[in-house]
Amino acid sequence: MTETLLAINGLTKAYPGVVANDDVSFEINRGEVHALLGENGAGKSTLVKAIYGLVKPDAGTMALNGVPYAPAEPSAARSAGVTMVFQHFSLFDALNVAENIALGMDHPPKMTDLAARIRDVSQGYGLPLDPDRIVGDLSAGERQRVEIIRCLLQDPKLLIMDEPTSVLTPQEVDILFATLRKLRDEGTSILYISHKLEEIRALCETATILRLGKVVGGCDPRETSAGDMAEMMVGSALKVPSKPEATTGDVRLSLTGLSAPAPHAFGTALRGITVDVMAGEVLGIGGVAGNGQDELLLAMSGEMPVNPQMIRLSGKPIGDWAVNTRRAAGLLAAPEERLGHAAAPVMSLTENAALTGTTRKGLASHGMINWARARAFAEDIIRSFDVRTPSAANAAQSLSGGNLQKFVIGREILQEPDVLVVNQPTWGVDASAAAAIRQALLDLASGGAAVIVISQDLDELMEISDRFAALNQGELSEPRPAKGLTVEDIGLMLGGASASEGQSA
Repeated sequence: MTETLLAINGLTKAYPGVVANDDVSFEINRGEVHALLGENGAGKSTLVKAIYGLVKPDAGTMALNGVPYAPAEPSAARSAGVTMVFQHFSLFDALNVAENIALGMDHPPKMTDLAARIRDVSQGYGLPLDPDRIVGDLSAGERQRVEIIRCLLQDPKLLIMDEPTSVLTPQEVDILFATLRKLRDEGTSILYISHKLEEIRALCETATILRLGKVVGGCDPRETSAGDMAEMMVGSALKVPSKPEATTGDVRLSLTGLSAPAPHAFGTALRGITVDVMAGEVLGIGGVAGNGQDELLLAMSGEMPVNPQMIRLSGKPIGDWAVNTRRAAGLLAAPEERLGHAAAPVMSLTENAALTGTTRKGLASHGMINWARARAFAEDIIRSFDVRTPSAANAAQSLSGGNLQKFVIGREILQEPDVLVVNQPTWGVDASAAAAIRQALLDLASGGAAVIVISQDLDELMEISDRFAALNQGELSEPRPAKGLTVEDIGLMLGGASASEGQSA
């Protein structure tokens, strides 16, 4: 018989204008991998924050091992055996692995003892870490290991994981899953949040599905198709993006020997990147996090000026043009970091719409912003991209990550760019919203724009790209037709090998 580890009964949490969790009840058994599924804004984040002590519910109860459980803060949750690995890592680049892990522990041992435990535990779970390495020098996958090992050193009964594979290669995903299965077999329960439904099917034994803050059902993912789970999440049939045959035109964007030094101590230098992107095509660029994706977007957007001849827009050298000059000429970009880069957290959606849309949407006159037009533009984004928010007056930071992502991408697409560069367009976005964003990118390309999609989601790149190139240590491989490339080929390309080498190996 299975034993209940965590029982949640009638959990309710409301914020102004929205009920995030509405009478939520379900159980997590000891030694199981339990999926928590739902659209963006369905209430997943609020629920796990309540479990981890970051949010106090308005009503309802929880019991851990049959004992009332109501953590007032994360340290109380950790003391009870509940730990969490967040989607966005909370690590200090300038500190080493052991120092970062110590900062996340309530009662860390001596550093020499901690270093020895890190080596033992990380090796034992197939996630080897050197406690003396500086975190700024680690890959995204290694950084995630730091977060996981920090949790495991606290002997968790329940491990919560939020979108844990979004920055991992296929090979690293396999390693992570082997670790999670080992933990499960040892009796640890895992609450697993992901929008990658095939991963849910491969790993999880039980799923609880939220919609608009309520539990709408559950299933055994091993016996339920990804399509059926997606339909349970959204309440309707999932629309699959339709990709027409690409009809390419003239070269819209040319990168010629694009090189630039790393912008900071832990950044990546760009090294001789050369590629042409045509009107009507989607160029997919894959790469493990930390291989120059951010720097490449900064160079193309104008936030990191380079030699004028290294970047040409419709034949014009623009490498030293400012951001707004490039935007006015038709080159737009949407960076990976939603809050703080793509959007100002405390500013309203109307103000955030005006931040990048003023020139191309005619939102200003004689140096003064026309706020009625700006609000209408924000409302158009909200309506066209199904952004879940009470109004355009709400602050960007009030939106769930996925809804803010829809707003940011929609803001750029509705400006009808000639060239659009996006980094991680569907990171943290549910299946339905991801399909809508991908379709919007495909429609933009079909209308004659050149679209560059930088992503760590290989399935996404294969679904929408006409050509694919891999970014490795600041160098870009020769683009190849996406059709016919296998995941194995791509995995090798991401590591610096060519697809042909992978095929001959």
